Amino acid sequence: MKVKIIIHEAEEGGYWAEVPSLPGCASQGDTYDELMSNLREAIEGCLSIDVNAATLQPTDRLLELAI
Repeated sequence: MKVKIIIHEAEEGGYWAEVPSLPGCASQGDTYDELMSNLREAIEGCLSIDVNAATLQPTDRLLELAI
């Protein structure tokens, strides 16, 4: 899966980035490499759901879809 990200230079130093296709998904890092690592982790978190919070009916199916 590929997503577009926007990388910004932080005023206090380092970088921060946002993922426009995932509202609220953003991260920061002191270096570019740290930013990319943190951003991957943030995207994984934004894409995961809490199955316990979902209300499933007996006829519902919970599946995983690889993109």
